[in-house]
Amino acid sequence: MKLSDLMQKVNIVKGFSTELGDMEISSLCCDSRKAVPNSVFVCIKGAVSDGHDYAASAYERGCRIFVAEDEISLPHDASVIFAENTREALAEMSQKFFGDPSKEIKVIGITGTKGKTTTAHLIYHILNTNGIKAGYIGTNGVMFDGRFFETVNTTPESYDLAQYMRKMIDADVKYLVLEVSSQAVYLDRIKGMEFETCVFTNLSPDHIGKNEHPSFEHYRDSKARLFSEYSPKIAVYNADEDASEYMMKDCPSAKFSYSLVGNGHFSADDIKYYRDGGSLGVRFTVKAGSELTEKVDLPIPGDFNVSNALAATAVAISAGVSLKDIAKALSTVSLKGRFEVVDALPYATFIIDYAHNGISLRSVLETLRAYEPHRLVCVFGSVGGRTQMRRAELGRVAGELCDFCIITSDNPDNEPPEQIMDDIAAAFPKDGCPFVKIASRREAVLYAVRNAEKGDIVLFAGKGHEDYQLVCGKREYFCERETIIEGAFGMLLGR
Repeated sequence: MKLSDLMQKVNIVKGFSTELGDMEISSLCCDSRKAVPNSVFVCIKGAVSDGHDYAASAYERGCRIFVAEDEISLPHDASVIFAENTREALAEMSQKFFGDPSKEIKVIGITGTKGKTTTAHLIYHILNTNGIKAGYIGTNGVMFDGRFFETVNTTPESYDLAQYMRKMIDADVKYLVLEVSSQAVYLDRIKGMEFETCVFTNLSPDHIGKNEHPSFEHYRDSKARLFSEYSPKIAVYNADEDASEYMMKDCPSAKFSYSLVGNGHFSADDIKYYRDGGSLGVRFTVKAGSELTEKVDLPIPGDFNVSNALAATAVAISAGVSLKDIAKALSTVSLKGRFEVVDALPYATFIIDYAHNGISLRSVLETLRAYEPHRLVCVFGSVGGRTQMRRAELGRVAGELCDFCIITSDNPDNEPPEQIMDDIAAAFPKDGCPFVKIASRREAVLYAVRNAEKGDIVLFAGKGHEDYQLVCGKREYFCERETIIEGAFGMLLGR
């Protein structure tokens, strides 16, 4: 592809010429280790490192064309094109390089503080179950056509995103269900994309601080841009969420709402929780408009998951799936790391969930409390290098709602786990539940399994789908599910 074609929508400041535009380009990259001859290296400023500092490394690997914001020192045979925003440039170039894939696949974008992953998986499951080939990109990786790829970010970098879309199109995938994080909008990872449908679930303070969003308003407005700036054909929003009015105010799309209290185009009646052995779920009647209704047996508990199911229903209806087929698909869904029940011991229920801040942990614990356990036990920690506010919220919520807690590690990275645990413990209410601190996540999980009592519900919060612990900048393999089963097996053998 000619460089001039790649640069069509890039805001160029200087350095581009007709002669340069005629050059054939074989690849794009923002990682100098992937640079090759005839590639373009785009200098991206990240939270930790600056791509401008790695331009010389890309040059050594044969790259001669660079897109930058700042001056870089390179030999005379290198060409530097200056752009107003290199993140935006990479996104626009990536879309062009892969043939504008979002114009060939219908993209369903989902944003919100909570519920993105669950709602995305529900939509993905409903569509595929009903013969509509769909792909997924989000917190749990990339999935389509029986293939799986791991991702680092909820929404991958723009080049990877465009590349995955092209692979999906080549596999005859018709819909992409995409989790759109606030950072993805803020950092222009989705720039140049077209959206068929966008969904807003809810909003609460999160991801605010160093290397994230500078304020709640910035976080909120980044999410709102998905609906105003990207103008999807259809917008689906939570009518029970106060922030929905703000999110929709500049959205020109056709709008459909969902509600647990009958205020939306899609709603739920007769919500009833059930506990069947170790399994937890919720039964309800889904209503579409004033006449269409179907009974749903959802094998994941909580009113918030009913809400997520309503959002998924609205999207699936717009994709042509009948309400009856949607209800049938919802009854067979299972979600890795989202209210995931681990069948380990016959007398206690073990649940893995991604709840990692105060609001999400409160929601999960209040839901589990409604199932009237003998004891509600929580195993949790908080990531290193993040705000103290999150740790305090977790400690207050867990201490208030649980009968017993095990404070442990959750991706401590370069911070001492003991310091993180102390910060959490300091926030426990004076009249809160008893707790222990066990720095090793593995030992904490084994302790929880070995000390589980008949009728207990034990929540392992924070890790969810993750199969690693981040320690001193390195990912160490750790699977909570496997550790729970290991502990249960030892119990059954009397060890």
